[in-house]
Amino acid sequence: MRKIKRALISVSDKSGLEELVKGLNEFGVEILSTGGTAKLIEGLGIPVRPVSDYTGFPEMLDGRVKTLHPKIHGALLSLRENKAHMEQVKKHGIELIDMVVVNLYPFEKTVAREGVRLEEAIENIDIGGPSMLRSAAKNFKDVVVVCDSGRYKEVIEELKKYNGGISDELHFKLAVEVFQKTSDYDTAIYGYLKKQLDGERLKVKSEPSGFPDSLELTFEKVQDLRYGENPHQKAGFYKDKSMKAVGISNARQLHGKGLSFNNIIDLDAALEIVKEFNQPAASVIKHTNPCGAAQAESLEKAYIDALDCDRLSAFGSIVGLNREVDAATARYISSSGFTECVIAPGYDKEALGILKEKKNLRLIEVGSLRGIEKDYDLKKIVGGLLIQDRDSLLSKEEDLKVVTKKRPTREEIRSLLFGWKIVKYVRSNAIVLCSGTKTVGIGAGQMSRVDSMIIAVRKSKGRCKGAVCVSDAFFPKEDAIEEAAKAGITSIIQPGGSIQDKHVIKACDDAGISMVFTGARHFKH
Repeated sequence: MRKIKRALISVSDKSGLEELVKGLNEFGVEILSTGGTAKLIEGLGIPVRPVSDYTGFPEMLDGRVKTLHPKIHGALLSLRENKAHMEQVKKHGIELIDMVVVNLYPFEKTVAREGVRLEEAIENIDIGGPSMLRSAAKNFKDVVVVCDSGRYKEVIEELKKYNGGISDELHFKLAVEVFQKTSDYDTAIYGYLKKQLDGERLKVKSEPSGFPDSLELTFEKVQDLRYGENPHQKAGFYKDKSMKAVGISNARQLHGKGLSFNNIIDLDAALEIVKEFNQPAASVIKHTNPCGAAQAESLEKAYIDALDCDRLSAFGSIVGLNREVDAATARYISSSGFTECVIAPGYDKEALGILKEKKNLRLIEVGSLRGIEKDYDLKKIVGGLLIQDRDSLLSKEEDLKVVTKKRPTREEIRSLLFGWKIVKYVRSNAIVLCSGTKTVGIGAGQMSRVDSMIIAVRKSKGRCKGAVCVSDAFFPKEDAIEEAAKAGITSIIQPGGSIQDKHVIKACDDAGISMVFTGARHFKH
């Protein structure tokens, strides 16, 4: 095991540095350094040799060139057991460097600030740092490379354990971390600069060529999860480091036990539904599907209406709310049976106290909502990835085409458009029955549309009489219309586009049901 005799330290994040340099000094390690790092080390009373003295070449170009020098990279890349390398090292007066401690300019933090200029972002692209890290990591058998301040303690412990040396195992582990770090760093730079090139983040043109030929995704681990969808599956939760979305990925848990894999998926679905509405709104989610959703004049009323849609299915549900939770809403949630989680912009003091009485109820706070964020929708398949725009299409009254003899009333139009916002969050084939601005029956995920209609009607328990029907895709034949007529449905909204549209429209006319086409569908697979 080779002892550490000389270390080069140049860090942007100086946390934990004092403990490290004192530990190195105890073992007589000579320290090379640059700029602010050198000043900090000097201030601790520890000898430090400027890199410019070591290379015989001054820092230049406003600090852009400091360590890009053959004496630095020769000292890092030379193989100690290679006789020819050692002869060249000696010939050129290169003093070997056994350890590199570098963390990079804070590019991601810089570009995350509001109003950051392109010029400032570019100046925070580190060149020398990644170069030194990669040189040292390539030669990991001879050089220890540390890119994370969280590793300082482990390095010091090994120095003490091995009397100034570092184990081969740690050499290799730290080198692998470097390539992860530099890969993430380059991806962040590419993402930011591509955004500037496109004019806006994640801009996608209408033609297929609008998507990049290759896709680099960088996600940061939020936490390990106890298990995945089932206990025999391992799982973890990661977030997109570049997107400051209002949602579960950037939320704060205020109470309750840790979130599960399934909780996180359902919390995301619950919140996205209520983001659709400006008025107080609530959603009740089970297995990613809403078993109820509503908009009302108060948050409490919206929650009650959403819950009333299917109280049986709501056992163990996830609740999404688009307003700060007040005491009245909290009391109703607390008294309405077993709820797994609540996600909302916030909770007033009294509401939080009421809900915290439920030991296992998870309470999630996301802050002020900003509507539906633009983003890619990604779906993983074995050995590949599908990518598309999010389904953020919003239909308005002027987009609707009345295709039946009977026209929908103003109240029916309002209810149809409410349901049209909800149906895109229901697994296809999807049927949503609405009365006013609340759901009264939902049929989800069936292989035939008529079965979804039958299920939605059954779940409504008679409340569908006088209600409207929302279908996420066209009706392939009249059978679902016949079921709607028997249930007392008065108006239907659907995309249209079936070769059987003529027969479906006639079935509605025969039943006295009004129907409108949207020209767009909302499949959710």
